Amino acid sequence: MPANIIDGKAVAREMEEQMRAEVESLVSSGTRPGLAVVLVGDDPASKVYVGMKQKACERLGIKSIEYKLPADTSEEDVLSIVCDLNGRKDVHGILVQLPLPKHINSKKVLLMINPAKDVDGFHPLNIGNLFVDESPLPPCTPAGVMELIHRTGIDLSGKHAVVLGRSNIVGKPVSIMLLKEDATVTICHSRTVDLADICRTADVLVAAVGRPEMVKGDWIKPGAVVIDVGVNRLEDGKLVGDVEFDAAAERAAAITPVPGGVGPMTIAMLMKNTITAAKRGTGFEDIIENICAQA
Repeated sequence: MPANIIDGKAVAREMEEQMRAEVESLVSSGTRPGLAVVLVGDDPASKVYVGMKQKACERLGIKSIEYKLPADTSEEDVLSIVCDLNGRKDVHGILVQLPLPKHINSKKVLLMINPAKDVDGFHPLNIGNLFVDESPLPPCTPAGVMELIHRTGIDLSGKHAVVLGRSNIVGKPVSIMLLKEDATVTICHSRTVDLADICRTADVLVAAVGRPEMVKGDWIKPGAVVIDVGVNRLEDGKLVGDVEFDAAAERAAAITPVPGGVGPMTIAMLMKNTITAAKRGTGFEDIIENICAQA
């Protein structure tokens, strides 16, 4: 029996309906959530992603502030903008679009963001909270992955979850999220031996390696939940995931498509984090003032 297709677009639309009401409530009480996005350079994928964020803000009534900077913008200027945004009362979320040009130290920039405004969930303090407790601002794509898994109705307790990919952005944080729900988690990567056999044991498979259709259909355990985070463009322009979709869908119980699966959820979770940040207010002012003063 073919798999149930997990429609990320539909889930994101449903979430937006709820979030729109939350924004209206905040605005009526005197607070309009504000999201600032800093884009340096003209990376095509980044420009598309930033445009999607702006449209989502418009739909929800979130104030959108954009800094579109040339590729030769200095690191000092980017850090200065972040410090300014840290202090703005109308900005509740700050997102510096990655990747940054090579002459800018991404780690230094991310460390400069007030953790209370780090709606991407990449600041070490927020990642640390994710490991030891529940982070109020979890990384957007992993949070979206978990939301889609929950929508399948699977009880993760005792299930074997296999994560393909060990990046700081997806692989590592989603592994921790799965572990917190009592799944037994295996993290696989480029050096993993017998990768296909390990995948065949997965009740839940999360693929986030960035290699088109690497995961073959016969790697899928019958009845598994498959979440495909990969977005890869083939030479003919077609977008595909990390999973061989048609073959995998013949064996899986549920699977995300590419596009239309995890992608819309990343945007939805960014909006959710921005609203959460607006509700919580700012924090860590003393720490951030000291960091900015030393920059």
